[in-house]
Amino acid sequence: MHFEILIDSTPKEVYQKMLDDKTYRQWTEPFSPGSYYEGSWEKNARIRFLGPNPEEGKPSGMVSEIEENIPAKFVSIKHLGIIKDGKEITEGPEVDNWKGAHENYTLEKVGDKTKVLIDMDSNDEMEEFLMDSWPKALNKLKEICEN
Repeated sequence: MHFEILIDSTPKEVYQKMLDDKTYRQWTEPFSPGSYYEGSWEKNARIRFLGPNPEEGKPSGMVSEIEENIPAKFVSIKHLGIIKDGKEITEGPEVDNWKGAHENYTLEKVGDKTKVLIDMDSNDEMEEFLMDSWPKALNKLKEICEN
Protein backbone atom coordinates (compact mmCIF):
# COMPACT_ATOMS: atom_id res chain seq x y z
CA MET A 1 0.00 0.00 0.00
CA HIS A 2 1.18 3.53 -0.72
CA PHE A 3 0.08 6.90 0.63
CA GLU A 4 1.61 10.35 0.33
CA ILE A 5 1.01 13.97 1.24
CA LEU A 6 2.82 17.28 0.70
CA ILE A 7 3.32 19.30 3.89
CA ASP A 8 4.34 22.96 4.04
CA SER A 9 7.13 22.37 6.57
CA THR A 10 10.74 21.15 6.65
CA PRO A 11 11.61 17.44 6.78
CA LYS A 12 13.15 18.00 10.22
CA GLU A 13 9.95 19.57 11.58
CA VAL A 14 7.72 16.86 10.04
CA TYR A 15 9.99 14.11 11.41
CA GLN A 16 9.87 15.64 14.91
CA LYS A 17 6.07 16.04 14.86
CA MET A 18 5.60 12.54 13.49
CA LEU A 19 7.58 10.85 16.28
CA ASP A 20 7.12 13.18 19.26
CA ASP A 21 4.91 11.54 21.89
CA LYS A 22 2.40 14.39 22.16
CA THR A 23 1.88 14.97 18.43
CA TYR A 24 2.11 11.23 17.60
CA ARG A 25 -0.96 10.71 19.80
CA GLN A 26 -2.78 13.41 17.81
CA TRP A 27 -2.04 12.39 14.23
CA THR A 28 -2.55 8.65 14.84
CA GLU A 29 -6.03 9.20 16.31
CA PRO A 30 -7.73 7.96 13.07
CA PHE A 31 -6.15 4.52 13.55
CA SER A 32 -7.12 4.15 17.19
CA PRO A 33 -8.39 6.88 19.53
CA GLY A 34 -6.00 7.10 22.48
CA SER A 35 -3.12 5.49 20.61
CA TYR A 36 0.43 5.91 21.88
CA TYR A 37 3.76 4.13 21.81
CA GLU A 38 6.19 2.73 24.37
CA GLY A 39 9.84 2.28 23.54
CA SER A 40 12.33 3.98 21.28
CA TRP A 41 12.49 5.03 17.63
CA GLU A 42 16.23 4.19 17.53
CA LYS A 43 17.47 1.66 14.98
CA ASN A 44 17.09 -1.96 16.21
CA ALA A 45 14.94 -0.86 19.16
CA ARG A 46 11.75 -2.65 20.09
CA ILE A 47 8.63 -0.47 20.16
CA ARG A 48 5.05 -1.13 21.20
CA PHE A 49 2.16 0.67 19.46
CA LEU A 50 -0.76 0.65 21.88
CA GLY A 51 -4.29 1.85 22.38
CA PRO A 52 -7.03 1.36 24.95
CA ASN A 53 -9.12 -1.78 24.62
CA PRO A 54 -12.22 -1.58 26.84
CA GLU A 55 -13.18 -5.21 26.08
CA GLU A 56 -9.91 -6.58 27.43
CA GLY A 57 -9.39 -3.96 30.12
CA LYS A 58 -5.72 -3.66 29.10
CA PRO A 59 -4.04 -1.88 26.18
CA SER A 60 -3.76 -3.79 22.92
CA GLY A 61 -1.77 -3.14 19.78
CA MET A 62 1.38 -4.22 17.97
CA VAL A 63 4.93 -5.04 18.95
CA SER A 64 7.50 -4.01 16.38
CA GLU A 65 11.16 -3.27 15.74
CA ILE A 66 12.69 -0.14 14.22
CA GLU A 67 14.74 -1.57 11.34
CA GLU A 68 16.05 1.81 10.23
CA ASN A 69 15.85 5.42 11.38
CA ILE A 70 17.62 8.11 9.40
CA PRO A 71 16.41 11.35 11.05
CA ALA A 72 14.30 13.60 8.82
CA LYS A 73 14.65 11.12 5.91
CA PHE A 74 13.49 7.54 6.51
CA VAL A 75 11.98 5.27 9.18
CA SER A 76 11.34 1.55 8.64
CA ILE A 77 9.23 -0.45 11.09
CA LYS A 78 9.07 -4.26 11.05
CA HIS A 79 6.00 -5.66 12.79
CA LEU A 80 6.71 -8.67 15.01
CA GLY A 81 3.34 -9.46 16.55
CA ILE A 82 0.38 -8.18 18.51
CA ILE A 83 -0.34 -7.22 22.08
CA LYS A 84 -3.52 -8.76 23.37
CA ASP A 85 -4.76 -8.65 26.96
CA GLY A 86 -1.45 -7.00 27.85
CA LYS A 87 0.65 -9.89 26.47
CA GLU A 88 2.93 -9.97 23.41
CA ILE A 89 1.97 -12.64 20.86
CA THR A 90 4.65 -13.18 18.21
CA GLU A 91 3.78 -16.71 17.06
CA GLY A 92 0.61 -18.45 15.93
CA PRO A 93 -2.39 -17.95 13.68
CA GLU A 94 -3.25 -14.47 14.99
CA VAL A 95 0.03 -13.05 13.64
CA ASP A 96 1.21 -15.49 10.97
CA ASN A 97 -0.47 -13.68 8.06
CA TRP A 98 1.31 -10.35 8.67
CA LYS A 99 4.29 -11.00 10.96
CA GLY A 100 7.35 -9.43 9.35
CA ALA A 101 5.30 -6.79 7.52
CA HIS A 102 7.02 -3.45 7.00
CA GLU A 103 5.79 0.10 7.38
CA ASN A 104 8.16 2.63 5.80
CA TYR A 105 8.11 6.42 6.10
CA THR A 106 10.12 8.46 3.60
CA LEU A 107 10.49 12.24 3.90
CA GLU A 108 11.53 14.06 0.72
CA LYS A 109 12.38 17.76 0.54
CA VAL A 110 10.40 19.38 -2.30
CA GLY A 111 11.36 23.06 -2.47
CA ASP A 112 10.49 24.42 0.97
CA LYS A 113 7.97 21.63 1.62
CA THR A 114 8.15 17.95 2.58
CA LYS A 115 6.59 15.04 0.76
CA VAL A 116 5.73 12.25 3.19
CA LEU A 117 5.52 8.83 1.55
CA ILE A 118 4.14 5.79 3.36
CA ASP A 119 4.79 2.33 1.93
CA MET A 120 3.55 -0.68 3.80
CA ASP A 121 2.68 -4.33 3.57
CA SER A 122 -0.92 -5.23 4.31
CA ASN A 123 -3.29 -8.14 4.29
CA ASP A 124 -6.81 -8.27 2.88
CA GLU A 125 -8.54 -7.95 6.25
CA MET A 126 -6.74 -4.65 7.06
CA GLU A 127 -6.77 -3.06 3.59
CA GLU A 128 -10.14 -1.28 3.81
CA PHE A 129 -9.38 0.05 7.30
CA LEU A 130 -5.97 1.36 6.21
CA MET A 131 -7.33 2.90 2.98
CA ASP A 132 -9.77 4.86 5.14
CA SER A 133 -7.45 5.69 8.06
CA TRP A 134 -4.16 6.68 6.41
CA PRO A 135 -5.48 9.71 4.46
CA LYS A 136 -7.16 11.00 7.64
CA ALA A 137 -3.97 10.49 9.68
CA LEU A 138 -1.77 12.18 7.08
CA ASN A 139 -4.13 15.14 6.86
CA LYS A 140 -3.97 15.45 10.66
CA LEU A 141 -0.14 15.32 10.52
CA LYS A 142 -0.23 18.06 7.84
CA GLU A 143 -2.50 20.20 10.03
CA ILE A 144 -0.18 19.76 13.05
CA CYS A 145 2.95 20.61 11.05
CA GLU A 146 1.48 23.63 9.29
CA ASN A 147 -0.03 25.30 12.39
